[in-house]
Amino acid sequence: MSNTYMLLSLGWLSAVVAGIFSAHVLQKLCFPYFWNDFLFLFKVLRYGSRLEWFKLTSRVRTVLDRFIQQARRIPNKPFIIHEGNIHTYRDVEQRSNRLAHVFLHKAKLRKGDCVALLMSNEPDFLCVWFGLAKIGCSVAFLNTNIKSRSLLHCFNCCGAKTLVVGADLLDGLDGVLTTLLEDDIQVWAMKSQSDHTKVHTLLDKMDAASDQPVPAELRAVTSLKTPTLYIFTSGTTGLPKAAVISHLQSLKAAGGFWAYGATQDDVIYTPLPLYHSAASLIGIGGTIELGATCVLKKKFSASQFWNDCRQHNVTVFQYIGEVCRYLCNQPKTDMDKVHKVWMGVGNGLRQDVWREFHNRFGNIKMCEVYGSTEGNVCFMNHMGRIGCVGRSNSIYKLLFKYDLVKYDMVKDEPVKDEHGFCKRVDDGETGLLVSKVSALTPFFGYAGSKQLTEKKLIRNVFGPGDVYFNTGDLMVEEEGFISFKDRVGDTFRWKGENVATTEVAETLGLVDFLQEVNVYGVEVPGHEGRAGMAAMIIRPGFKFDGRKLFEQVVRDLPAYARPLFIRLQEVMEMTSTFKQQKFQLVQSGFNPSTISEPLFIVDYKQESYIPLTDSIYQSILAGERKL
Repeated sequence: MSNTYMLLSLGWLSAVVAGIFSAHVLQKLCFPYFWNDFLFLFKVLRYGSRLEWFKLTSRVRTVLDRFIQQARRIPNKPFIIHEGNIHTYRDVEQRSNRLAHVFLHKAKLRKGDCVALLMSNEPDFLCVWFGLAKIGCSVAFLNTNIKSRSLLHCFNCCGAKTLVVGADLLDGLDGVLTTLLEDDIQVWAMKSQSDHTKVHTLLDKMDAASDQPVPAELRAVTSLKTPTLYIFTSGTTGLPKAAVISHLQSLKAAGGFWAYGATQDDVIYTPLPLYHSAASLIGIGGTIELGATCVLKKKFSASQFWNDCRQHNVTVFQYIGEVCRYLCNQPKTDMDKVHKVWMGVGNGLRQDVWREFHNRFGNIKMCEVYGSTEGNVCFMNHMGRIGCVGRSNSIYKLLFKYDLVKYDMVKDEPVKDEHGFCKRVDDGETGLLVSKVSALTPFFGYAGSKQLTEKKLIRNVFGPGDVYFNTGDLMVEEEGFISFKDRVGDTFRWKGENVATTEVAETLGLVDFLQEVNVYGVEVPGHEGRAGMAAMIIRPGFKFDGRKLFEQVVRDLPAYARPLFIRLQEVMEMTSTFKQQKFQLVQSGFNPSTISEPLFIVDYKQESYIPLTDSIYQSILAGERKL
């Protein structure tokens, strides 16, 4: 009897083992990424459930609240390392408290006010940001590259009546300072004294201010949808748009490093500008969420990057595609793989650069993140698949309704069926990424313009009444992996920045010899993104003046937005809806041997636009001419 029972038990055990083994083999063959997806999605849902709990209870714990909590928990831990100086969590907490008191009692700011912040990457950027947030003010991050016209526009967008400016940037306001003061905008500088009598100073007043916290109720919020920041993005309007950043978006971004596996023991290297969401929301927010340390670089330097990483024991770094290419272009050394970096987080990393980066600097886990500042959809490449921006599956699609729809590049619009609805692409086919606007994935739009907000929405996409956010990005999804292909419309990326073609065209249009201008981006071998190029029609009776054009673009446009190439035309092509045709211009590029029309290239040594010859063109292809 006992032998029979033993045989039966062994039979059952063998069957269970065989079943488990078969299930494992089947899973590996049919669902090879199941456990990776499951574990990552579990982390994301766990973090998301906490945000949903905030919604239900109206007890919101913001990124600032998390920082204050960390300052109490780990007060002596280094929070920011900048230019060799260590700033602990307590240091930043107390300095931001002093600033909060100054803003409250000297600047007379009140909860709900919006304040513009124009500062370089430095610890005081964070102290000012947190100090303003502690008294309930929303903060508008201004791009330090913007010129006077765009700067004034930014104030009109977000309604800011106060500007805080870094000491190193105050002199750059000379051309617009008088206008700001005339518009009753109070200007505060991070200085002890100022030559301008109407510019207030902060440093001297901070010395007399208390480092004790201001009342917590000033920063308290009851809704995740409350705006906390305004981050300016380039758009088709020709001027920066103020993307509304709610506490919900800030908290989501702050969970990025944690979701990828980073911990409080990591040291994070941030060489990207803080006025960008990548550095501020993901970088600083993510550091705070972990209770980690951030090495904040004032400006990215390819030659100093790895020395910085070795000096500060960096384990995680932030990047854009250009950063990795610049690092690969540095001279090779025996120290290339001598570092503690195990992960990079960013976007825009090209496949060839990705592989070269791995081969040269070691098997660093590169985690691509896709998501525009104002968008309502996000992808994360937690698998580290080269060339992909994200991973998706049926559960993710169930929670976050996104689709890829067919797009006509010539007409510059989505393809519609006989009923007027968009058509989904097949697996592996390029399409426009759209994301459904819902309670779970809201779109907060842009400050100061309902028209701009409406322009980013597509209605009646798959059925009457539905609303989707138009990302403006062409993507491909294949076997659950999502890849970025290109941008559509009037924006392209160069040097890690979005370039609004309309703004550039408007600036060029101020030159007296130009009748019509069409700005677009062209691919340059060996470079990320697209370089600016402008097709032009010369006014009758005028001649092309390369020096005058050079003076105009250098004076009024940031470096990344200046057209590198010029193409003179007799007639400019239009679409059927009387829009400038860009597609054929983009396709034809800037090759003088295939384009019969006159071509020019910017030359900073001669301070002019000079003829683009075959020899110059070949030097660009060979990587000998710096762009």
